[in-house]
Amino acid sequence: MELATHPTHYWHQIDDGRIQCDVCPRLCKLQEGQRGMCFVRAREKDAIVLTTYGRSSGFCIDPVEKKPLNHFLPGTPILSFGTAGCNLACSFCQNWDISKSREMDTLADQASPVKIARVAKDLGCRSIAFTYNDPVVFMEYAIDVAQACHAQGIKSVAVTAGYISPEPRREFYRYMDAANVDLKGFTEKFYYDQTKAHLQPVLETLIYLKKETKVWFEITTLLIPGENDSEKEIEEMTQWIYSNLGPDVPLHFTAFHPDYRMTDKIPTPPETLWRSRDIALKNGLHFVYTGNIHDPKGQATYCHQCHRPLIERDGYVIKGFHINNGKCLFCHTPCPGIFENQPGHWGSKRFPVQLSSL
Repeated sequence: MELATHPTHYWHQIDDGRIQCDVCPRLCKLQEGQRGMCFVRAREKDAIVLTTYGRSSGFCIDPVEKKPLNHFLPGTPILSFGTAGCNLACSFCQNWDISKSREMDTLADQASPVKIARVAKDLGCRSIAFTYNDPVVFMEYAIDVAQACHAQGIKSVAVTAGYISPEPRREFYRYMDAANVDLKGFTEKFYYDQTKAHLQPVLETLIYLKKETKVWFEITTLLIPGENDSEKEIEEMTQWIYSNLGPDVPLHFTAFHPDYRMTDKIPTPPETLWRSRDIALKNGLHFVYTGNIHDPKGQATYCHQCHRPLIERDGYVIKGFHINNGKCLFCHTPCPGIFENQPGHWGSKRFPVQLSSL
C-alpha cells in the first residue's frame, strides 16, 4: 500500500539545505527522503510531512483508570489508539512493538477523525485516548481527532512523555482535556542513558500544564530497580512536584516488568512502590497511587482532609464512590479532578475495536 502523507508546519530550512523538524527538542535535521528519529515525520519535497495520518496500530476500549487517570470521569470507557513511532528511545519501553515499529504494516486500521468520533460516540465512550505511542509525533492527526470528538461531546486525553517544544506544545494542549505525563525519572543521567532524551523539557511541560492551561493532568513514574527508584531520587522528585505543581496533581508509581532491551532487571518489588508512595505523602502530595500490582489501598482515592476513602477500587473496578459535586461526602472538602455524581461502570473490560468494519 502506498502511504499517504499529511502536511505539517513546525519545521524550517537551515543554511546547509537540510530541513529542521521543530516539534520536539530533538530538532532532527533532514535531507530529502530522510525520516526523523521518531520515524513517522519525514522530509518529502522540501517539507516535513506526517506519514501516519489516518492510520492506527489498533483501537481498544479501556477503563479510563488504565491510562492511568484516577480523577477524570472515573469508571468510564475510553477509546484508545496509537499509530507507530516515538521520539524517545526508552530501553525499558513497555509498548515497544508499537512505539519502536519500523514496519508500516503495524498500522492495521484506517480511520478519519470524523469516523473515530462517530464510533466513539456510538460505542458509549466518554473520551478518547492518544496512547500506546506518543501523540506528540502524530500531533496533527491527534488534534484533528480531538476536534471531531469535541463536536460529539467526547473529551480527548493525551498519554505522553511530555517531550515537546514550546510552540507546538501550546497548540497541542489547546485541544486536550486531560493528560497523563510519563515522568521517566528525576535525573538527567537516567534520561540521557535510558531514553536518549533530556529531563528539563519534560519538567517544562509539566509546569506549562499547571500554570498556563486548564488541562487536567496526572503523572506516572515507572520505577525500575536500581535505575530510578532510590529514596534520594523519589525524595527530590516529589519535593519538586510539591514546590512547582502543588499538592493536588495525582502521582502514580507503577511497577516495571522486564521488556524490550531491559530484560536483565527484576520486576519492581511491591515494597518499592509502597515506600515511594509513603515518601510522596510525607512530602505533602495528596493523591499518590500504586499501579501494575494488586493493591486496593494504593489504588484508592482518599480525602486529604478527613482521610476517608472517596473512591475505593479493586484494580480497575470501582467498589465505592463517595464524591458529590466534586466534594467529599463526609467532610465536604473539594477533591480536585473531573467528576460526576455517579461513576461509570465499565470495570476492567478490554474491548478491541476494528474501525474498518464499523
